[in-house]
Amino acid sequence: MLILTLIPALCPGAGVAGDPQIIDRIVAVVDNDVITESELSDRIATVKLQLRRQGMQPPSGPTLQKQILERAVLERIQLQLAESNGIRVDDETLNQAISGIASQNNMSLEEFRDALQNDGFDFVKFREDIRKEITLRRLRQQYVDSRITITDQEVDSFLATQRRQGNGSDEYHIGHILIALPEAATPERIQQVQTRADDILSQLRSGADFHQIAISSSDGQQALNGGDLGWRKAGELPTLFAELVPNMKPGEISNLIRSPSGFHIIELFDHRTGQQHIVTQTLARHILVRLSALTTDGKAKEILADAKRRIAAGEDFATLARNISEDKASASNGGDLGWVEPGQMIPDFEAAMDRLSPGEISDPVKTRFGWHLIQVEDRREYDDTEEFTRDKARDAIYQRRIEEGTEEWLRRLRDEAYVEYRL
Repeated sequence: MLILTLIPALCPGAGVAGDPQIIDRIVAVVDNDVITESELSDRIATVKLQLRRQGMQPPSGPTLQKQILERAVLERIQLQLAESNGIRVDDETLNQAISGIASQNNMSLEEFRDALQNDGFDFVKFREDIRKEITLRRLRQQYVDSRITITDQEVDSFLATQRRQGNGSDEYHIGHILIALPEAATPERIQQVQTRADDILSQLRSGADFHQIAISSSDGQQALNGGDLGWRKAGELPTLFAELVPNMKPGEISNLIRSPSGFHIIELFDHRTGQQHIVTQTLARHILVRLSALTTDGKAKEILADAKRRIAAGEDFATLARNISEDKASASNGGDLGWVEPGQMIPDFEAAMDRLSPGEISDPVKTRFGWHLIQVEDRREYDDTEEFTRDKARDAIYQRRIEEGTEEWLRRLRDEAYVEYRL
């Protein structure tokens, strides 16, 4: 199908007024929406630029076109579902997200915008791409993440399995290629897909570059990243690979692995051993004065400055905290916050606390909760490997469930959607 418009003749040779002029083509119909040729071309150009920046050669035109179009289709299906579920991302949320990305790159928003434009990216399009990413993340949270629960017994079982394997802290850098099967595939279709998978495996074992093959042939979610799944602990590996990968050597390529979603091939890029986890803990206490209609910034600072003078003159910090502090959770304990680990407190509070030596009391410090007087009582190096390991195990189980649940959910969405290709 063509998208047409009527362009009047503005100069000799421009055509007769009313002649239809092609301005775009529809390359795919996705339920109630369409994907146009210009949109597909923009996506292809962006992916080519990203691949070249990563030092990877884009595959041939038709191959890359197919990969990107299929991903555009899957994205469009999800966005329509998000729309029907009332999932919206307002401009304030979007601006905060982009400011966060700029901060992570140590840039102001203006510097970040200039850097994008210098790299050939349109900032307005970038904004909308981030809006889509947030939308899709919220949709996945609704349909996949929120339905995942993990019990302490599961964590215990997970850690017991790792101990039996003797590699609980080891990490694996792996690549993944998926040659997908539709649901309820016929035996003939299964054989066709397996033949294609066997051919891909043969190419890899003959020395073909794994990343390039993944880009051109994989149906996995990380295909356009060269199939790179990054570093994973054994427990973070997809269940399908969990027992296989620890027994592989760096550079080794697996045989075909069959699952309901298709045929998988993995390569172990590298392997490393984990370390003991030591953190610096701070024993701290504080006095909080909240802001209100009657307590201004100046008044709050005055109250805490007076409290600091009284402590210097010999009064007890804990007694003042019980009498003055408006943090109900800690005031009854003399302002005691216990042993605090990095990242446990809000950034403004933690930054001020970290500047103090044991026994030292801060000047009044402002956070979103009000004004604080902070005292560091002690510091220690603490081996929290056990707690850290349990937290990591829980997160590994959670991420594995998300990955497997997302793959299954997306495959179901794709199979249930109406898609008509018009290339």
